[in-house]
Amino acid sequence: MTTERVSQFPPRIDLELTEAHPTRSGWTAAEKLAILSAYESYPYGDPRRGALLRRVGADPSHISKWRKQRHRGALASLAPQAPGRKPQPRDPLQDELERRRTENMRLQERLARAETVIAIHKKVATLLGVAMPTPPSDDT
Repeated sequence: MTTERVSQFPPRIDLELTEAHPTRSGWTAAEKLAILSAYESYPYGDPRRGALLRRVGADPSHISKWRKQRHRGALASLAPQAPGRKPQPRDPLQDELERRRTENMRLQERLARAETVIAIHKKVATLLGVAMPTPPSDDT
């Protein structure tokens, strides 16, 4: 008896797409469109659809996503997108508001220190019996 194992699957035929990109980090728009058109050229339920997806390293979820992208705008929307949120333009009014808030907090802290120093001066003057000058009134 021989213990030689015979594979039940046919030898893998690599597409040009996988040879150019042995480790996929993303497909170009043209590659997505080519995979999508090849996938859709087979009838629904055909095992060649699954074989195609395995050869190129894609999932059925990729196909549905690419169909939606193609429906929205063909090649432009099939192009790879940068991950994460798109940067929002800076609002100059918000920048000014933040700057003013920071300045206001700094000035409030400075005022609190000045009021503490004045209160200490008043207590020292009271202890020493020195009369504090009264500030001029605004009733002129």
